[in-house]
Amino acid sequence: MSQKFDVVVIGAGPGGYVAAIKAAQLGLKTACIEKYQDKDGKIALGGTCLNVGCIPSKALLDSSWKYHEAHDGFAAHGISTKGLSIDVPAMVGRKNTIIKNLTGGVAGLFKANGVTLLEGHGKLLAGKKVEVTDKDGKTSVVEAENVILASGSRPIDIPPAPVDQDVIVDSTGALEFQSVPKKLGVIGAGVIGLELGSVWARLGAEVTVLEALDKFLPAADEAVAKEALKTLTKQGLQIKLGARVTGSEVKKKQVTVNYTDSEGEQKIVFDKLIVAVGRRPVTTDLLASDSGVDLDERGYIFVDDQCATSVPGVYAIGDVVRGMMLAHKASEEGVMVAERIAGHKAQMNYDLIPSVIYTHPEIAWVGKTEQQLKSEGVAVNVGTFPFAASGRAMAANDTGGFVKVIADANTDRVLGVHVIGPSAAELVQQGAIGMEFGTSAEDLGMMVFSHPTLSEALHEAALAVNGGAIHIANRKKR
Repeated sequence: MSQKFDVVVIGAGPGGYVAAIKAAQLGLKTACIEKYQDKDGKIALGGTCLNVGCIPSKALLDSSWKYHEAHDGFAAHGISTKGLSIDVPAMVGRKNTIIKNLTGGVAGLFKANGVTLLEGHGKLLAGKKVEVTDKDGKTSVVEAENVILASGSRPIDIPPAPVDQDVIVDSTGALEFQSVPKKLGVIGAGVIGLELGSVWARLGAEVTVLEALDKFLPAADEAVAKEALKTLTKQGLQIKLGARVTGSEVKKKQVTVNYTDSEGEQKIVFDKLIVAVGRRPVTTDLLASDSGVDLDERGYIFVDDQCATSVPGVYAIGDVVRGMMLAHKASEEGVMVAERIAGHKAQMNYDLIPSVIYTHPEIAWVGKTEQQLKSEGVAVNVGTFPFAASGRAMAANDTGGFVKVIADANTDRVLGVHVIGPSAAELVQQGAIGMEFGTSAEDLGMMVFSHPTLSEALHEAALAVNGGAIHIANRKKR
Protein backbone atom coordinates (compact mmCIF):
# COMPACT_ATOMS: atom_id res chain seq x y z
CA MET A 1 0.00 0.00 0.00
CA SER A 2 1.42 3.39 -1.02
CA GLN A 3 2.09 6.19 1.47
CA LYS A 4 -0.39 9.07 1.52
CA PHE A 5 0.44 12.70 2.18
CA ASP A 6 -1.43 16.00 2.25
CA VAL A 7 1.45 17.62 0.35
CA VAL A 8 4.27 16.13 -1.72
CA VAL A 9 6.99 18.51 -2.90
CA ILE A 10 9.31 17.51 -5.76
CA GLY A 11 12.65 19.27 -5.23
CA ALA A 12 14.35 20.54 -2.07
CA GLY A 13 15.83 23.80 -3.36
CA PRO A 14 14.96 27.20 -1.84
CA GLY A 15 11.45 26.91 -3.28
CA GLY A 16 10.78 23.27 -2.42
CA TYR A 17 12.30 22.99 1.05
CA VAL A 18 10.65 26.23 2.20
CA ALA A 19 7.28 25.06 0.82
CA ALA A 20 7.67 21.71 2.61
CA ILE A 21 8.59 23.31 5.95
CA LYS A 22 5.75 25.85 5.73
CA ALA A 23 3.21 23.16 4.80
CA ALA A 24 4.31 21.02 7.77
CA GLN A 25 4.10 24.06 10.09
CA LEU A 26 0.51 24.54 8.92
CA GLY A 27 -0.36 21.01 10.09
CA LEU A 28 -0.21 19.26 6.72
CA LYS A 29 1.39 15.81 6.42
CA THR A 30 4.27 16.63 4.08
CA ALA A 31 6.95 14.80 2.09
CA CYS A 32 9.77 16.29 0.02
CA ILE A 33 11.55 14.36 -2.74
CA GLU A 34 15.19 15.13 -3.62
CA LYS A 35 17.79 13.29 -5.69
CA TYR A 36 20.80 15.65 -5.65
CA GLN A 37 23.88 13.99 -4.14
CA ASP A 38 27.04 15.59 -2.80
CA LYS A 39 30.57 14.37 -3.60
CA ASP A 40 30.24 11.63 -0.95
CA GLY A 41 27.09 10.26 -2.58
CA LYS A 42 24.83 11.58 0.19
CA ILE A 43 21.58 13.43 -0.48
CA ALA A 44 22.23 17.18 -0.24
CA LEU A 45 19.29 19.52 0.30
CA GLY A 46 19.12 23.20 -0.69
CA GLY A 47 19.15 22.82 -4.47
CA THR A 48 21.37 24.76 -6.87
CA CYS A 49 21.33 27.87 -4.69
CA LEU A 50 22.85 26.24 -1.66
CA ASN A 51 25.09 23.64 -3.31
CA VAL A 52 26.41 25.21 -6.51
CA GLY A 53 24.85 28.69 -6.75
CA CYS A 54 24.10 31.65 -4.49
CA ILE A 55 25.86 30.51 -1.33
CA PRO A 56 29.14 29.05 -2.67
CA SER A 57 29.57 31.96 -5.10
CA LYS A 58 29.15 34.45 -2.22
CA ALA A 59 31.73 32.53 -0.17
CA LEU A 60 34.26 32.85 -3.02
CA LEU A 61 33.27 36.46 -3.70
CA ASP A 62 33.88 37.38 -0.05
CA SER A 63 37.19 35.47 0.15
CA SER A 64 38.48 36.97 -3.09
CA TRP A 65 37.41 40.49 -2.05
CA LYS A 66 39.28 40.16 1.24
CA TYR A 67 42.40 39.13 -0.68
CA HIS A 68 41.95 41.99 -3.17
CA GLU A 69 41.50 44.49 -0.35
CA ALA A 70 44.56 43.26 1.49
CA HIS A 71 46.51 43.42 -1.76
CA ASP A 72 45.28 46.80 -3.01
CA GLY A 73 43.31 48.57 -0.30
CA PHE A 74 45.04 48.11 3.06
CA ALA A 75 47.77 50.69 2.39
CA ALA A 76 45.14 53.45 2.48
CA HIS A 77 44.42 52.44 6.09
CA GLY A 78 48.12 52.48 7.00
CA ILE A 79 48.33 48.69 7.03
CA SER A 80 51.22 47.11 5.17
CA THR A 81 51.12 43.51 3.99
CA LYS A 82 54.18 41.56 2.97
CA GLY A 83 54.29 38.10 1.48
CA LEU A 84 50.56 38.02 0.81
CA SER A 85 49.37 34.89 -0.99
CA ILE A 86 46.14 33.07 -1.80
CA ASP A 87 45.67 29.35 -1.09
CA VAL A 88 42.95 28.52 -3.62
CA PRO A 89 42.25 24.94 -2.39
CA ALA A 90 41.81 26.32 1.17
CA MET A 91 39.43 29.02 -0.14
CA VAL A 92 37.39 26.39 -2.03
CA GLY A 93 37.53 24.10 1.03
CA ARG A 94 36.02 26.84 3.21
CA LYS A 95 33.24 27.24 0.65
CA ASN A 96 32.56 23.47 0.80
CA THR A 97 32.37 23.55 4.62
CA ILE A 98 29.77 26.33 4.47
CA ILE A 99 27.69 24.28 2.00
CA LYS A 100 27.90 21.20 4.25
CA ASN A 101 26.79 23.17 7.31
CA LEU A 102 23.83 24.71 5.50
CA THR A 103 22.62 21.53 3.75
CA GLY A 104 22.83 19.75 7.11
CA GLY A 105 20.86 22.64 8.57
CA VAL A 106 18.00 22.10 6.09
CA ALA A 107 17.93 18.37 6.95
CA GLY A 108 17.69 19.37 10.63
CA LEU A 109 14.79 21.72 9.84
CA PHE A 110 12.96 18.89 8.04
CA LYS A 111 13.32 16.73 11.16
CA ALA A 112 12.28 19.54 13.50
CA ASN A 113 9.14 20.25 11.45
CA GLY A 114 8.22 16.64 10.72
CA VAL A 115 8.82 16.72 6.95
CA THR A 116 9.40 13.24 5.46
CA LEU A 117 12.40 13.20 3.12
CA LEU A 118 12.08 10.77 0.22
CA GLU A 119 15.39 10.20 -1.56
CA GLY A 120 15.23 9.81 -5.33
CA HIS A 121 13.77 11.26 -8.53
CA GLY A 122 10.16 12.45 -8.35
CA LYS A 123 7.78 12.18 -11.30
CA LEU A 124 4.16 13.37 -11.35
CA LEU A 125 1.71 10.72 -12.58
CA ALA A 126 -2.00 11.09 -13.32
CA GLY A 127 -4.35 11.52 -10.35
CA LYS A 128 -1.80 13.34 -8.13
CA LYS A 129 0.30 10.21 -7.65
CA VAL A 130 4.06 10.66 -7.55
CA GLU A 131 6.58 8.03 -8.59
CA VAL A 132 9.88 8.02 -6.69
CA THR A 133 12.90 6.32 -8.29
CA ASP A 134 15.79 5.75 -5.87
CA LYS A 135 19.47 5.72 -6.81
CA ASP A 136 19.35 1.96 -7.44
CA GLY A 137 16.49 2.39 -9.92
CA LYS A 138 13.81 0.98 -7.60
CA THR A 139 10.44 2.74 -7.91
CA SER A 140 7.63 3.34 -5.45
CA VAL A 141 4.51 5.48 -5.67
CA VAL A 142 3.19 7.96 -3.10
CA GLU A 143 -0.25 9.55 -3.13
CA ALA A 144 -0.86 13.22 -2.48
CA GLU A 145 -3.80 15.52 -1.94
CA ASN A 146 -1.57 18.30 -3.28
CA VAL A 147 1.68 18.29 -5.26
CA ILE A 148 4.21 21.15 -5.51
CA LEU A 149 6.65 20.97 -8.43
CA ALA A 150 9.91 22.71 -7.53
CA SER A 151 12.46 21.05 -9.79
CA GLY A 152 14.53 24.20 -10.43
CA SER A 153 16.83 25.04 -13.33
CA ARG A 154 20.18 24.11 -14.83
CA PRO A 155 22.81 26.03 -16.82
CA ILE A 156 22.08 26.45 -20.53
CA ASP A 157 24.53 24.65 -22.83
CA ILE A 158 25.53 26.28 -26.10
CA PRO A 159 26.76 24.25 -29.10
CA PRO A 160 29.72 26.59 -29.91
CA ALA A 161 31.23 25.92 -26.45
CA PRO A 162 30.39 22.42 -25.14
CA VAL A 163 31.10 22.08 -21.42
CA ASP A 164 33.66 19.43 -20.40
CA GLN A 165 34.00 20.66 -16.76
CA ASP A 166 37.77 20.73 -17.29
CA VAL A 167 38.76 23.51 -19.68
CA ILE A 168 35.23 24.66 -20.58
CA VAL A 169 33.08 24.81 -17.46
CA ASP A 170 29.63 25.98 -16.41
CA SER A 171 28.90 27.94 -13.24
CA THR A 172 29.26 24.75 -11.16
CA GLY A 173 32.75 24.01 -12.52
CA ALA A 174 33.83 27.63 -12.02
CA LEU A 175 33.33 27.19 -8.26
CA GLU A 176 35.82 24.31 -8.19
CA PHE A 177 39.00 25.72 -9.78
CA GLN A 178 42.00 24.63 -7.71
CA SER A 179 44.29 27.36 -9.04
CA VAL A 180 43.90 30.80 -10.58
CA PRO A 181 43.73 30.59 -14.38
CA LYS A 182 46.13 32.96 -16.13
CA LYS A 183 43.64 33.81 -18.89
CA LEU A 184 39.96 33.30 -18.18
CA GLY A 185 37.09 33.72 -20.63
CA VAL A 186 33.47 34.18 -19.61
CA ILE A 187 30.60 33.85 -22.08
CA GLY A 188 27.73 36.00 -20.79
CA ALA A 189 27.80 39.33 -18.92
CA GLY A 190 24.81 38.53 -16.74
CA VAL A 191 24.73 38.12 -12.96
CA ILE A 192 26.55 34.77 -12.89
CA GLY A 193 29.20 35.73 -15.46
CA LEU A 194 30.04 39.01 -13.72
CA GLU A 195 30.18 37.46 -10.24
CA LEU A 196 32.38 34.52 -11.25
CA GLY A 197 34.54 36.70 -13.49
CA SER A 198 35.04 39.05 -10.52
CA VAL A 199 36.15 36.24 -8.19
CA TRP A 200 39.00 35.12 -10.42
CA ALA A 201 39.96 38.62 -11.65
CA ARG A 202 40.54 39.69 -8.04
CA LEU A 203 42.89 36.75 -7.56
CA GLY A 204 44.95 37.72 -10.60
CA ALA A 205 43.30 36.15 -13.64
CA GLU A 206 43.16 38.15 -16.86
CA VAL A 207 39.41 38.05 -17.50
CA THR A 208 37.58 38.69 -20.78
CA VAL A 209 33.77 38.65 -20.83
CA LEU A 210 32.06 38.01 -24.17
CA GLU A 211 28.46 39.27 -24.28
CA ALA A 212 26.26 38.80 -27.36
CA LEU A 213 23.99 41.76 -26.50
CA ASP A 214 25.04 45.29 -27.41
CA LYS A 215 23.64 46.63 -24.15
CA PHE A 216 25.22 46.01 -20.74
CA LEU A 217 22.86 44.82 -17.94
CA PRO A 218 19.67 45.70 -19.84
CA ALA A 219 17.47 44.81 -16.84
CA ALA A 220 19.18 47.42 -14.62
CA ASP A 221 18.55 51.15 -14.59
CA GLU A 222 20.67 52.75 -17.35
CA ALA A 223 22.56 55.05 -14.99
CA VAL A 224 23.46 52.08 -12.76
CA ALA A 225 24.46 49.88 -15.72
CA LYS A 226 26.70 52.65 -17.09
CA GLU A 227 28.43 53.09 -13.71
CA ALA A 228 28.78 49.31 -13.33
CA LEU A 229 30.44 48.92 -16.73
CA LYS A 230 32.87 51.73 -15.95
CA THR A 231 33.74 50.33 -12.51
CA LEU A 232 34.11 46.68 -13.54
CA THR A 233 36.27 47.67 -16.52
CA LYS A 234 38.48 49.68 -14.15
CA GLN A 235 38.77 46.57 -11.97
CA GLY A 236 40.25 44.66 -14.90
CA LEU A 237 37.26 42.87 -16.44
CA GLN A 238 37.50 43.29 -20.19
CA ILE A 239 33.85 43.31 -21.27
CA LYS A 240 33.22 42.91 -24.99
CA LEU A 241 29.65 43.72 -25.98
CA GLY A 242 28.05 42.55 -29.22
CA ALA A 243 30.42 39.56 -29.20
CA ARG A 244 28.72 36.40 -30.48
CA VAL A 245 30.64 33.17 -29.88
CA THR A 246 30.62 30.99 -33.01
CA GLY A 247 32.90 28.12 -32.02
CA SER A 248 35.65 26.82 -29.74
CA GLU A 249 38.45 24.28 -29.84
CA VAL A 250 40.22 22.71 -26.87
CA LYS A 251 43.89 21.80 -27.39
CA LYS A 252 46.61 21.12 -24.81
CA LYS A 253 44.56 22.39 -21.85
CA GLN A 254 43.71 25.65 -23.61
CA VAL A 255 40.64 26.75 -25.53
CA THR A 256 40.55 28.91 -28.64
CA VAL A 257 37.26 30.81 -28.88
CA ASN A 258 35.96 32.20 -32.16
CA TYR A 259 33.52 35.10 -32.01
CA THR A 260 32.16 37.86 -34.20
CA ASP A 261 31.75 41.48 -33.21
CA SER A 262 31.31 44.82 -35.01
CA GLU A 263 34.84 44.46 -36.41
CA GLY A 264 34.24 41.00 -37.91
CA GLU A 265 35.61 37.58 -36.95
CA GLN A 266 37.87 37.35 -33.89
CA LYS A 267 39.89 34.69 -32.06
CA ILE A 268 41.04 34.57 -28.46
CA VAL A 269 42.83 31.89 -26.38
CA PHE A 270 41.98 31.10 -22.73
CA ASP A 271 43.23 28.66 -20.09
CA LYS A 272 39.66 28.26 -18.80
CA LEU A 273 36.30 29.26 -20.23
CA ILE A 274 33.12 29.74 -18.16
CA VAL A 275 29.82 29.41 -20.01
CA ALA A 276 27.27 31.56 -18.16
CA VAL A 277 24.57 32.36 -20.71
CA GLY A 278 21.61 31.75 -18.41
CA ARG A 279 19.59 28.87 -17.01
CA ARG A 280 16.66 26.78 -18.21
CA PRO A 281 13.90 24.99 -16.29
CA VAL A 282 14.39 21.33 -15.40
CA THR A 283 11.36 19.36 -16.56
CA THR A 284 13.22 16.23 -17.73
CA ASP A 285 11.17 13.16 -16.77
CA LEU A 286 9.21 15.29 -14.29
CA LEU A 287 5.76 14.85 -15.81
CA ALA A 288 4.10 11.67 -17.06
CA SER A 289 2.41 12.22 -20.43
CA ASP A 290 -1.02 11.85 -18.79
CA SER A 291 -0.24 14.05 -15.75
CA GLY A 292 -2.34 16.85 -17.26
CA VAL A 293 0.19 19.60 -16.42
CA ASP A 294 0.89 21.99 -19.31
CA LEU A 295 4.20 23.57 -20.30
CA ASP A 296 4.35 26.95 -22.04
CA GLU A 297 6.13 27.52 -25.37
CA ARG A 298 9.47 28.12 -23.59
CA GLY A 299 9.38 24.89 -21.58
CA TYR A 300 8.28 26.42 -18.27
CA ILE A 301 5.38 24.90 -16.34
CA PHE A 302 2.29 27.00 -17.00
CA VAL A 303 0.85 28.53 -13.79
CA ASP A 304 -1.50 31.33 -12.77
CA ASP A 305 -0.66 34.23 -10.42
CA GLN A 306 -0.97 31.91 -7.41
CA CYS A 307 1.30 29.22 -8.95
CA ALA A 308 -1.56 26.78 -9.66
CA THR A 309 -1.03 24.57 -12.74
CA SER A 310 -3.71 23.35 -15.12
CA VAL A 311 -4.41 20.41 -12.73
CA PRO A 312 -6.37 21.22 -9.53
CA GLY A 313 -4.20 20.52 -6.47
CA VAL A 314 -0.94 20.64 -8.45
CA TYR A 315 1.26 23.73 -8.10
CA ALA A 316 4.66 24.76 -9.47
CA ILE A 317 7.13 27.30 -8.07
CA GLY A 318 10.57 28.80 -8.55
CA ASP A 319 12.82 28.54 -11.59
CA VAL A 320 10.49 26.08 -13.30
CA VAL A 321 7.76 28.76 -13.72
CA ARG A 322 7.55 32.27 -15.23
CA GLY A 323 9.30 35.21 -13.66
CA MET A 324 12.81 35.91 -12.43
CA MET A 325 15.03 32.97 -11.51
CA LEU A 326 15.77 34.07 -7.95
CA ALA A 327 15.98 31.99 -4.78
CA HIS A 328 13.98 34.51 -2.74
CA LYS A 329 11.20 34.57 -5.33
CA ALA A 330 11.04 30.73 -5.20
CA SER A 331 10.92 30.72 -1.38
CA GLU A 332 8.08 33.23 -1.20
CA GLU A 333 6.13 31.30 -3.86
CA GLY A 334 6.62 28.19 -1.71
CA VAL A 335 5.18 29.96 1.33
CA MET A 336 2.25 31.34 -0.72
CA VAL A 337 1.36 27.91 -2.13
CA ALA A 338 1.59 26.16 1.27
CA GLU A 339 -0.66 28.87 2.77
CA ARG A 340 -3.19 28.48 -0.05
CA ILE A 341 -3.26 24.69 0.33
CA ALA A 342 -3.98 25.24 4.03
CA GLY A 343 -6.96 27.40 3.08
CA HIS A 344 -5.49 30.87 3.55
CA LYS A 345 -5.83 33.59 0.89
CA ALA A 346 -2.11 34.25 0.49
CA GLN A 347 -0.87 36.51 -2.31
CA MET A 348 2.59 37.54 -3.45
CA ASN A 349 3.70 40.97 -4.64
CA TYR A 350 5.65 40.25 -7.82
CA ASP A 351 6.26 43.99 -8.39
CA LEU A 352 8.65 44.29 -5.45
CA ILE A 353 11.15 41.44 -5.86
CA PRO A 354 14.66 42.85 -5.34
CA SER A 355 17.47 41.94 -7.77
CA VAL A 356 21.10 41.82 -6.65
CA ILE A 357 24.46 41.33 -8.35
CA TYR A 358 27.14 40.59 -5.75
CA THR A 359 30.09 42.19 -7.53
CA HIS A 360 31.98 44.89 -5.64
CA PRO A 361 30.47 47.40 -5.57
CA GLU A 362 27.19 45.53 -5.23
CA ILE A 363 24.44 46.33 -7.73
CA ALA A 364 20.81 46.09 -6.59
CA TRP A 365 17.38 47.40 -7.42
CA VAL A 366 13.70 47.05 -6.66
CA GLY A 367 10.68 48.40 -8.52
CA LYS A 368 10.92 50.00 -11.95
CA THR A 369 13.78 51.65 -13.80
CA GLU A 370 13.62 55.21 -15.09
CA GLN A 371 13.56 53.83 -18.67
CA GLN A 372 10.57 51.56 -17.94
CA LEU A 373 8.61 54.40 -16.36
CA LYS A 374 9.38 56.78 -19.22
CA SER A 375 8.26 54.21 -21.78
CA GLU A 376 5.03 53.80 -19.78
CA GLY A 377 4.52 57.58 -19.92
CA VAL A 378 4.84 58.06 -16.15
CA ALA A 379 6.21 61.47 -15.12
CA VAL A 380 8.88 61.03 -12.45
CA ASN A 381 11.16 62.95 -10.12
CA VAL A 382 14.58 61.44 -9.50
CA GLY A 383 16.95 61.92 -6.58
CA THR A 384 20.50 60.58 -6.44
CA PHE A 385 23.21 60.67 -3.81
CA PRO A 386 26.82 59.58 -4.38
CA PHE A 387 28.69 57.49 -1.80
CA ALA A 388 31.62 59.86 -2.41
CA ALA A 389 29.67 62.32 -0.19
CA SER A 390 28.98 59.74 2.54
CA GLY A 391 31.10 60.03 5.67
CA ARG A 392 30.61 56.34 6.47
CA ALA A 393 31.68 55.28 2.98
CA MET A 394 34.75 57.52 3.23
CA ALA A 395 35.69 55.98 6.57
CA ALA A 396 35.45 52.54 4.98
CA ASN A 397 37.42 53.64 1.88
CA ASP A 398 34.51 52.41 -0.25
CA THR A 399 33.07 55.46 -1.99
CA GLY A 400 32.16 54.19 -5.47
CA GLY A 401 28.60 54.38 -6.79
CA PHE A 402 25.36 56.06 -5.74
CA VAL A 403 21.75 55.64 -4.60
CA LYS A 404 18.94 56.58 -6.95
CA VAL A 405 15.31 57.01 -5.86
CA ILE A 406 12.56 57.40 -8.46
CA ALA A 407 9.18 58.80 -7.41
CA ASP A 408 5.94 59.57 -9.24
CA ALA A 409 5.98 63.29 -10.10
CA ASN A 410 2.29 63.66 -9.23
CA THR A 411 1.92 61.54 -6.08
CA ASP A 412 5.54 61.39 -4.80
CA ARG A 413 5.10 57.60 -4.37
CA VAL A 414 8.44 55.78 -4.65
CA LEU A 415 8.43 53.57 -7.77
CA GLY A 416 12.04 52.38 -7.82
CA VAL A 417 15.21 52.28 -5.72
CA HIS A 418 18.47 51.55 -7.55
CA VAL A 419 21.89 51.29 -5.90
CA ILE A 420 25.43 50.60 -6.98
CA GLY A 421 27.83 50.78 -4.07
CA PRO A 422 28.66 49.35 -0.64
CA SER A 423 25.83 47.27 0.93
CA ALA A 424 23.61 47.97 -2.08
CA ALA A 425 21.45 44.90 -1.40
CA GLU A 426 20.71 45.97 2.18
CA LEU A 427 19.87 49.55 1.15
CA VAL A 428 17.55 48.36 -1.62
CA GLN A 429 15.80 46.11 0.90
CA GLN A 430 15.10 49.20 3.03
CA GLY A 431 13.57 50.77 -0.07
CA ALA A 432 11.51 47.62 -0.70
CA ILE A 433 10.11 47.71 2.85
CA GLY A 434 9.04 51.31 2.39
CA MET A 435 7.58 50.63 -1.06
CA GLU A 436 5.59 47.66 0.25
CA PHE A 437 3.79 50.16 2.50
CA GLY A 438 3.33 52.69 -0.32
CA THR A 439 5.99 55.12 0.89
CA SER A 440 6.46 58.54 -0.66
CA ALA A 441 9.90 60.09 -1.09
CA GLU A 442 8.82 62.65 1.51
CA ASP A 443 8.09 59.85 4.02
CA LEU A 444 11.62 58.48 3.63
CA GLY A 445 13.03 61.99 3.87
CA MET A 446 11.18 62.65 7.16
CA MET A 447 12.53 59.53 8.88
CA VAL A 448 15.51 59.73 11.24
CA PHE A 449 18.47 57.79 9.86
CA SER A 450 21.40 57.06 12.18
CA HIS A 451 24.68 58.85 11.50
CA PRO A 452 27.16 57.95 10.19
CA THR A 453 25.70 55.08 8.14
CA LEU A 454 25.55 54.03 4.52
CA SER A 455 21.76 54.16 4.91
CA GLU A 456 21.97 57.95 4.98
CA ALA A 457 22.67 57.78 1.25
CA LEU A 458 19.12 56.42 0.78
CA HIS A 459 17.79 59.19 3.05
CA GLU A 460 19.61 61.90 1.07
CA ALA A 461 18.55 60.43 -2.32
CA ALA A 462 14.91 60.48 -1.13
CA LEU A 463 15.33 64.12 -0.03
CA ALA A 464 16.94 64.93 -3.40
CA VAL A 465 13.81 63.72 -5.23
CA ASN A 466 12.12 66.96 -4.20
CA GLY A 467 15.24 69.13 -4.15
CA GLY A 468 15.81 68.90 -0.40
CA ALA A 469 19.10 67.00 -0.03
CA ILE A 470 21.32 68.43 2.70
CA HIS A 471 24.76 66.98 1.97
CA ILE A 472 24.98 67.59 -1.79
CA ALA A 473 23.99 70.52 -3.96
CA ASN A 474 20.45 70.02 -5.28
CA ARG A 475 19.60 70.22 -8.94
CA LYS A 476 17.88 73.45 -9.77
CA LYS A 477 14.26 72.89 -10.82
CA ARG A 478 13.69 73.79 -14.45
